[in-house]
Amino acid sequence: MQSQQLKWYLLAILALIWGSSFILIKRGLLGLTPFQLGSLRIIFCAVFLLIVGFRSLRNVPQGKWKYLAITALFGTFLPVYLFSVAQTQIHSSISAILNSLTPLSTLIIGAVVFGLQFQRRQLFGVLIGLVGCGLLIYKGAADNPNQNYWYTLFVVAASVCYATNVNLIKKHLSDLSPLSISTGNFAVMLLPAVAVLFLSGFADVATATETQEAMLYIAVLGIVGTGIANIIFFKLIHMSSPIFASSVTYMIPVVAFGWGLFDGESLAPLQLVGAAIILVGVYFSSRK
Repeated sequence: MQSQQLKWYLLAILALIWGSSFILIKRGLLGLTPFQLGSLRIIFCAVFLLIVGFRSLRNVPQGKWKYLAITALFGTFLPVYLFSVAQTQIHSSISAILNSLTPLSTLIIGAVVFGLQFQRRQLFGVLIGLVGCGLLIYKGAADNPNQNYWYTLFVVAASVCYATNVNLIKKHLSDLSPLSISTGNFAVMLLPAVAVLFLSGFADVATATETQEAMLYIAVLGIVGTGIANIIFFKLIHMSSPIFASSVTYMIPVVAFGWGLFDGESLAPLQLVGAAIILVGVYFSSRK
């Protein structure tokens, strides 16, 4: 299969996997705290990747481990907790839509921090996306006074983390295989995640039925939604560009919104307008 076709297939698969992650987080929070959920997600994924990819670590030069640690921090460790905390107060579909800010953040971080060139059209897309984001948050806060929409800032922070991550991978880790990057990332995060889980009081609730049910959802989230998805994502970055890879967020809200409707969530018409504006902004920022 030609690489041009393959990258679009990988993008679609990634959208399906990550678009389903938000409903899995929602289900996991029924029996776990945000920090328990985030830690278990990392632990399940780390164990899976160390089983399938431990040998790939021998291909990692010693000088690359510092970049693996940094990308682990920004690409997974911080975002898993940020998303978990955010969804204690906002719907999973809202979380997925705000995650669409990732390509916009990728453009800004790439230009400001990494010196990447951008066009006026792309800057215009960033501004459009920010308008849509503001509209979505404003209307959501007005219609859901029982939810704290300040928690949307956790999702925005996660999108900035993801943007930093893709730029770092493209600049410093392009010579490593996707499996080496993924396995190295989670090998670095395993012990910190175990420490956070221990400090969260997980041992006191581990045997509860609702906790064990929630862990099943997080096992799927960790292995498929994080482990396998990360390998696909890093492969996509290698094959294309940070902007193209992060444009997976075009399709993630569609999948997540479908799951949200199935689970009884809904968006007001003005929120749908805000979501559409964000995606228009993403479109312009992703074009070269």
